[in-house]
Amino acid sequence: MIGKVITGKSFGGCIRYVVQKHDAIILNAAGVRMQEVNQIINDFNLQRKYNPNLGKAVGHIALSWSVNDLAKLTDEVMVNMAKEYLQRMKIQDTQYLIVKHQDKSHPHIHIVYNRVNNNGKTISDNFQKQRNVQVAKQLTLKHGLFIAPGKDKVNRQQLKGEDKVKYELFDAIKMASKKVKNITELIQVLEKQGIITHLKYKGNTNEIQGISFSKGQFKFKGSEIDRSLSYSRLTRLLEQQLVEQEKSLADQLRDVMNAKKERESENKTEQITYLKPEPESHYLTQSLSVGADLLQGLLGNIADDDDGPERKRRKKNEQQQGRGISR
Repeated sequence: MIGKVITGKSFGGCIRYVVQKHDAIILNAAGVRMQEVNQIINDFNLQRKYNPNLGKAVGHIALSWSVNDLAKLTDEVMVNMAKEYLQRMKIQDTQYLIVKHQDKSHPHIHIVYNRVNNNGKTISDNFQKQRNVQVAKQLTLKHGLFIAPGKDKVNRQQLKGEDKVKYELFDAIKMASKKVKNITELIQVLEKQGIITHLKYKGNTNEIQGISFSKGQFKFKGSEIDRSLSYSRLTRLLEQQLVEQEKSLADQLRDVMNAKKERESENKTEQITYLKPEPESHYLTQSLSVGADLLQGLLGNIADDDDGPERKRRKKNEQQQGRGISR
């Protein structure tokens, strides 16, 4: 269920649009006659005179439901839901007219009410748009009605007027917010697309309280376009995106440095020359050769030891005996 609230100055123009629409059906009314259009207009204007200083005395509400709820929405159900809606919106003790239109595929009705109540007092329109969103959501949940999947699923081609501009703003702001770092950059990007950003400041200070966007003749608060586009949520989103971007850059830099270290480590490994291990037979042969050389050396040393004094005496005796024989 979706509600749309409008205030105006002319009962004549509003009533004629609502009642004289093709296939329009008056479902219910309070405080006004329903037989003729002029009678309805006169009845509203008569009560308006109780408060002649109220410029915008015309209240106009459009309530629409999803085509998925068509089987549930008899005329009686829609009238009862409209009355409950008016009560929750604090629109009471006044004239109203409920009319069903059939020019769209989805069920919808129009409610015209007098902002001058039966006692001549003014029905306030303060915070009506915000309250309208809350009440529509409450009734949707209470009656188990279809909940739309979100703005991304809305068919933009079927939108007109104010609704069309509102969705154009939503799409443009969401797209631009992904490319900027702060509100200042967002304002500059949107301005190039013909969208003007209006900042609301607290008193005479530089503290920003709210944000609005306008395109052509239409102007909306950020929260009216979508709750995510209020100033607080929008700035929080931009700050979060900036943190994530910085973290992503840090992660990329760390990956590059790690890859560089790995390449340097691989290059060092390739530069090391490893000796080819010799077979075990090589070491055995080498050991035997060394042992043979050592044994030969020992034997040589022993032979050298035989040239001591005893051998010299024997050799001398042998020489003397040889000389005696020769004599």
